[in-house]
Parts: sequence; C-alpha cells; structure tokens
Amino acid sequence: MFGAIAFAYGLLTSFVLSGASRNHKLQRPNPPILVHVGHVCFGCSAALSALLFFHAGRIWLLGS
Repeated sequence: MFGAIAFAYGLLTSFVLSGASRNHKLQRPNPPILVHVGHVCFGCSAALSALLFFHAGRIWLLGS
C-alpha cells in the first residue's frame, strides 16, 4: 500500500515541478491549481521530513 502511495505522490510531484518549470521557461504564469497542489506537496514533504527527523532523534537519544 505504501508503495502505491509513494508512486502516486512521486508522479504528482514530478508533474507539478515539470509544469512549473515549463511555464517559467515560456514566461507564462502558473495556473492557480498548479500553485496550490505545489504548496500541498511541499507541505507534505516538509511535514514528513520533520516527523522522520524527530523520530530518528528519539531513537538516537533513547536507543529504542
């Protein structure tokens, strides 16, 4: 189940980044939905990164 979610998240993030890059290259503004989905992807990545960082720190300090 995790593999399917990670794959879908990777595809969505790749689509958002390639669309934003193409719009930047063509000097066009990004559609609002692309901006909102990009913010959601960034927020999910940042939250997961913080959770994993604190979990690793807890394991390192407590040893379990």
